[in-house]
Amino acid sequence: MKFDAPTGNNPIDRMTVIGKPTDRIDGKYKTTGTAPYAYEHNDAAPNAAYGYVVGAAIAKGRIASIDLAAAKAAPGVLAIVTADTAGKLAKGNFNTAKLLGGPEIDHYHQAIAVVVADTFEQARAAANLIRVDYARAKGRYDLAEALKTAPLKGDSSGEGSAAPPIDKVGDFAGAFASAPVKLDATYTTPDHSHVMMEPYATIASWEGDSLTLWTANQMIDWGKGDVAKTLGIPKDKVRLISPYVGGGFGGKLFVRSDAIMAALGARAAKRPVKVALTRPMSINNTTHRPATVQRIRIGADRAGKITAIAHESGSGDLPGGGPETAVSQTKLLYAGANRLTSMRLAVLDLPEGNAMRAPGEAPGLMALEVAMDEMAEKLGMDPVEFRIVNDTQVDPEKPERKFSQRQLVKCLRDGAERFGWSARNAKPGSVRDGQWLIGMGVAAAFRNNMLMKSAARVRLDQAGVVTVETDMTDIGTGTYTIIAQTAAEMLGVPVEAVVVKLGDSSFPVSAGSGGQWGGNSSTAGVYAACMKMREQVAQRLGFNATDVEFAGGQVRSGNRAVSLTDATRNGALSAEDVMEYGDELQKQQQQSTFGGHFVEVAVNAYTGETRIRRMLAVCAAGRILNPKAARNQVIGGMTMGAGAALMEDLAVDKRFGFFVNHDLAGYEVPVHADIPHQEVIFLDEADPMSSPMKAKGVGELGICGVGAAVANAVYNATGVRVREYPITLDKYLDRLPQVA
Repeated sequence: MKFDAPTGNNPIDRMTVIGKPTDRIDGKYKTTGTAPYAYEHNDAAPNAAYGYVVGAAIAKGRIASIDLAAAKAAPGVLAIVTADTAGKLAKGNFNTAKLLGGPEIDHYHQAIAVVVADTFEQARAAANLIRVDYARAKGRYDLAEALKTAPLKGDSSGEGSAAPPIDKVGDFAGAFASAPVKLDATYTTPDHSHVMMEPYATIASWEGDSLTLWTANQMIDWGKGDVAKTLGIPKDKVRLISPYVGGGFGGKLFVRSDAIMAALGARAAKRPVKVALTRPMSINNTTHRPATVQRIRIGADRAGKITAIAHESGSGDLPGGGPETAVSQTKLLYAGANRLTSMRLAVLDLPEGNAMRAPGEAPGLMALEVAMDEMAEKLGMDPVEFRIVNDTQVDPEKPERKFSQRQLVKCLRDGAERFGWSARNAKPGSVRDGQWLIGMGVAAAFRNNMLMKSAARVRLDQAGVVTVETDMTDIGTGTYTIIAQTAAEMLGVPVEAVVVKLGDSSFPVSAGSGGQWGGNSSTAGVYAACMKMREQVAQRLGFNATDVEFAGGQVRSGNRAVSLTDATRNGALSAEDVMEYGDELQKQQQQSTFGGHFVEVAVNAYTGETRIRRMLAVCAAGRILNPKAARNQVIGGMTMGAGAALMEDLAVDKRFGFFVNHDLAGYEVPVHADIPHQEVIFLDEADPMSSPMKAKGVGELGICGVGAAVANAVYNATGVRVREYPITLDKYLDRLPQVA
């Protein structure tokens, strides 16, 4: 099925199941420990051995020699695989460095060997007996230094908002120079880790020349292709199974070394092999959100209208990598005739930088929305009103292109009213509650809506049970539930009558979980398959497929009503289809999601300790398929945004090129006590241009802008502006207002 324009008679619009706050149907399995994650498919791969990955102890250089003798002689050891014995390996489409290093080393903790033994303890002990001599080379680990000579670089990753290295509209330099009010400030964001709860883990099993991987992966078909390419085997000889993923946040978009090392180890040991990366390996061996240095210049007239805006960002990655697209939202969020955006990419020898929840917009808004706050203060305007004054209903770079839906102003106005913004004191450092300085902050939220081709298969059996199969993954987002709701709505059965099977590459290829496209795109694929099923049912029952209603387990047309199961008297029915999107759809209108974030903080006047008191997000993100699951996603994003603002920072050892705080003792993330109150409001919106579901993504919108709202609240509380994230007390303690 191809979606090019809004459809008139859309079964989803009845909304008896879609749009309801439905409990997660997978919740009972996760809360009882019966949902099998990647490392737990013991019955499917009996007699599995254990693999332990050895990571490089240097960040740049080569292996001069490697001594495996003691490790091979250790108890229980079945096989050891290194680059010397693995055979020829290619580099996949979605990894910048090789997943098995040697003799050349690309980054610290790059996998250089896997030891396979009967038990995990034996594999770990033997791995510690391997002796490696390295020839260390000089590496590049300092982003600020590397950016001094870094070239301009575009984005061709396909994940996030693609952008050329430099965009110019109008005469920015002239307009900025002549603007009566202007800002020129630089902001920095550090490297961030995904630190998802489930580590990177895989079980590998060979049957002849066919490989099955039970793995933690967000994009099954991408992963299947990359495994095949890396190992040099046909794609149809690879099967990936990932029914449950314990968090990904973009870190599991691509196959990592756990999968490849498990496959190599299983082939060498001639047994299934289980591999799980330790937390330090998860942080230094896999991907992270790269640090940025962002310069923002804004010029405005005295009425607050932006006349010139520039956003220049620099980030780093391994050779052949891509930039963090932190300027993407600045192209679309605010009006202004004269514009400039650019990106620089420095070559660094740190672990690979890649997608993390809302790549581009999350770190970009951490800078842009603080700059907007600073500019509002210079103008003597309320920060909410300054944003509203500069709203636009068209693409600022392509004015002929309108937004399909854009309710940013309503998000801000409704949020301000709900949050009690009118009580905010605009004078920083002027509100106290005992020893606490109190402040409020606001930021706009923005994330583009991307449409991805997605397929599904639907079966209807003689008992009236509907089974949906698609290789879509559920990374904790509620995919099982919204797919069940979609099938139930389309075929007129209760959610309890729908069985959803996900995360298996033998199923039709879906959109996968990434870029906040998963919910809208995967349900659209299910919609397409259900439309085909409706046609089959109508044909079998003698109805006109264009004039039929499915409801309450019945098929109705006019005065005639027939049980849905009557269509299966001669056997079960099966239908498969794919939802595709025409190029013209996205050319005609800009599709984006919007929001307003409001935060209140308290900063201790004596110690500088910052505490978040309350948070509010107002979101405009198309039709909300399941408000309960969507709220869960947004508050998760808000929590991550709070962490990015106040505590998260991968500390780089600039001598030896690794992340020092590579565990959850040193890399701090928010806990429940850090986030006392969160509220989420979804605007009533259905975007007919996005898909037949009229939905958009929301999972990444929740993090976009939150960090800046926290930063702006800290400034309002203290009068101290911190432009270097995270906002830790060492950066402002000596500048706090004097205590009376």
